[in-house]
Formats: sequence, C-alpha cells, structure tokens
Amino acid sequence: MSFETIFPVVLGAVMGGFINGLAGFGTALFALGFFLNVMTPEQAVAVVVILSVISGMQGLWVVRGAIWDRAGRMARFVVPGLVGIPLGLLALSVIEARTLKLVIAGFLMLYGGFFTLRRSLPRFERPTPVADAGVGFLGGILGGAASLSGALPTMWCSMRPWPKAETRAVLQPFNVVILGVTALMLALRGVYDGQTLLYLAVALPCALLSAQIGITVFKRLSDDLFRRLLIGMCLVSGTILMLREVL
Repeated sequence: MSFETIFPVVLGAVMGGFINGLAGFGTALFALGFFLNVMTPEQAVAVVVILSVISGMQGLWVVRGAIWDRAGRMARFVVPGLVGIPLGLLALSVIEARTLKLVIAGFLMLYGGFFTLRRSLPRFERPTPVADAGVGFLGGILGGAASLSGALPTMWCSMRPWPKAETRAVLQPFNVVILGVTALMLALRGVYDGQTLLYLAVALPCALLSAQIGITVFKRLSDDLFRRLLIGMCLVSGTILMLREVL
C-alpha cells in the first residue's frame, strides 16, 4: 500500500480508537470519514466493527468490577438489544437507512446542543428497568438498520446519575456485543477478503494504542465531567453523522 492509502487508514484508526477508549463508543463516527477515502463502504464498516469490538474489550477490562456488580442492569440493555438486531435488518426493506441516519443525527444534535448549553444536567434517580430494556431494544434495531447501536443508550445513560464506571459498564458491553454480532454476520457474508484484512492489519495496532491513551484520560475524569463528555459527544456525533449523510 502507498503512503496515500496508509495515512487515512492510520489517522482514522487513531481517532476512532481514542474516542472508544475515552467514551466507550464512537469509533465508527470518527473513523469512517477517513476510511471511506480509500475503502469501499462495505470494507470500511467491516474494519470499523472489528476495531470497535477489540478496542472495546480493553475498556471492558477497566470497568470489569462495575460490570460484575451491575450485571443485571447491563443485561437489561444487552439482551433486548440482541433481539432488536434482526428486526433492524428487516426494517431496511421498509425504511431507507439514510433517512433513519438523518433523523437520529438531528435528534443527537438537538439533545446534545440543548444540554451542552445548560448548567444543570438531566437526572433520573429512580430505577427504570422497563425503560432500560426499551432503550436497549431500540438500540439493537438501530444497530441492525444503520450501525447506530450506541446512539440511544448513550443519550439515556447520560441522564442517569450513575458513576462513570457504572455508565461505561452499560455502554461498553452493549456496543461490544451488538457490533460483535454485526462482525460475525459480515464474516459469514465473506466480507473479510485479503484486501480488507490488510487494511485491518494496518489499523488495528493504531486503534489499540490510541484506545489506551483514551482510557488514561477517562480515568482522570470526574463523574460529572464524564456525563458532560457524553452529552457533548452526542452533539459532535450527530453533527458528524449529519454532515456525512448530507455532503
């Protein structure tokens, strides 16, 4: 591969890995814009989901204690999310993926922009197991339909007054499981050919290293600052998604 091909792959992997390490999601939104300059859309998605899963496993280790302590809470999101994936794939035959992405991008921008400008953050104190399951289910549908599994869970978790480790103990496993299933489905379709694996071999070490840097920054954040980071990420993610779909 030439330098002109390697550079955007490395840059996208570094950006996506750092965001994954910092916030526990967002690899695709920050990496795809670089990858699509040199890869086909199918190759870019195939590489991104592997980077998301493997980088995410590093994040899982960081919050492993919170995951085991709150395993029931995590399951309320993950299990319905798995049920939602095939429904999302079916929805593609009814709803155009681009339209769905634009709607979600607009919602992310509205939510992130509104609460970024507010001094006080929203807080849902009481347990909401039914709502948690509903958010996980819808996240699975969006994952299958438009590869946006993390959008709704991130917005929902940013409104809960959970410590940052407990918030990440929901978001990180959710995205790893949903995107892991997506990677398996892509593998069964034969997407991982020699060229795609070569791109992956270049991107993976860069993503893993930058994810470690992101994790280091995450450890230094206070709980309140991490919640504000998630809300800010909603605004940034929505803006990037909107621009990519419109332009």
